[in-house]
Amino acid sequence: MHKFFVKKENIDGDFAVIEDDDVKHIYKVLRLSVGDKISINNLEGSEFLGEIRSINKRQVTVKLLEKLPVNNESPINIYLYQGLPKSSKMDLIVQKGTELGVKEITPVITERVIVKSELGEFKKVDRWNRIALEACKQCKRTLIPKINTPIEFEHLINDIKTMDLVVVPYENQESFGIKNVIKSVKNNTKNIAIVIGPEGGFEQSEIEVFRNIGAHIVTLGPRILRTETAGFVCVSLLMYELGDIGGL
Repeated sequence: MHKFFVKKENIDGDFAVIEDDDVKHIYKVLRLSVGDKISINNLEGSEFLGEIRSINKRQVTVKLLEKLPVNNESPINIYLYQGLPKSSKMDLIVQKGTELGVKEITPVITERVIVKSELGEFKKVDRWNRIALEACKQCKRTLIPKINTPIEFEHLINDIKTMDLVVVPYENQESFGIKNVIKSVKNNTKNIAIVIGPEGGFEQSEIEVFRNIGAHIVTLGPRILRTETAGFVCVSLLMYELGDIGGL
C-alpha cells in the first residue's frame, strides 16, 4: 500500500487533503484512482487507512477509514553526528541513515572539515529533509528523522553529554570495538550518539575531548572505511545488537 505524509493541519476529522508534489505523483506516476486505498501518516507517528474520494491537479481528498496499529520505529534512539563530507555524500548519508532507523542526523564542522560557504551548507538542510521524507515513504518509517543545521564541534560536545551512550569510530583505535561496547551497555540504554569523522578523520585533540567526556572510542575493524560507510556500519551494528534490525 502506498504511503503519504500529511501535515496535521491538512487533516480535519475523518478527511485528509494531500497537496503539492504528491498530487502529481498520485495521478500521473502511481495512476491511483478514486476508491483506491492508501496509508496516511500525520507526521506525529499516527497512521490511518484511507480511501481516495477525489483527485484534481491541486489536491487529493482522502477519507480516513481507521487508525492502523503501525509502529516501524526502533526501540532505541540513534542520533548520528556526521563530520560534514564533501560534494553530495551527505545526501546518501541522510537517505541510508533514514532507512536504517536513525532518529536525527546532524552535520558537524570539525577541525578537518573544509566549508567553502557556510551559507551554502545551511541551504542544503531543506534538501536533506526532503531526502529524508522520500526515504521514509520508501522504507515505511512511522516518523521522519530530523536533519539539523550544521553545528560546530563545541556544540556537538554539549549535545552528546546528555546521551546514555556515545560511540566514536576512530581509525587509530585498535583493541576496543563495538563488541566491547555492547558488553558494557545497560538495559535502560535508550539514547545513543554516533559521531563520525569527516574525510581525513578526527584530530587527536578532538579524540581526547571525546575520551574526557566518557565516549567510547572504537575500531570498526582492520580496514579503514570511508566517512559515508563508517556511519552505516556503526548504526547497523548497534541496531542489530540493541535495536530491531534482524528482528526483535
